[in-house]
Amino acid sequence: MKWKVISDRVAVATRGDGQVVDVTRQVAEKVAESGLRDGQALVFVSGSTAGLTTVEYEPGLCRDLPEMFERIAPRGHRYYHEETWHDGNGHSHVQASLLGPSLTVPVERGRLLLGTWQQIVLVDFDARPRRRELVVQLTGFAGEDSA
Repeated sequence: MKWKVISDRVAVATRGDGQVVDVTRQVAEKVAESGLRDGQALVFVSGSTAGLTTVEYEPGLCRDLPEMFERIAPRGHRYYHEETWHDGNGHSHVQASLLGPSLTVPVERGRLLLGTWQQIVLVDFDARPRRRELVVQLTGFAGEDSA
């Protein structure tokens, strides 16, 4: 087997305001296209007002997650960031920093090792629609198992 490092991109259009977007299929497709057999998939969102995590992607959690972040860092609170840029998204930066911009998922036999009810999601906290770019960096072994 051969060690590989592959970097690719996935574009995602969002409406912002805490929208939760399931990106599992797109990441799994990148793994399948790469020929990676065993290793890791690192997913990273460029930008400081979005984050990545895993959840059970269902309507209740898609409401619960943004509401929880709104309780922790509410819109309408005073954020010093807005005194610098006057863009109304100080809460977006704080919320995204709590979640983080990246996620690593193990890959085994060419498949993401996610649980049955576990999906990779992008949460866009910005105060406006955005076009997000996800970097998917795959590292590991490719090719047939020699054992």
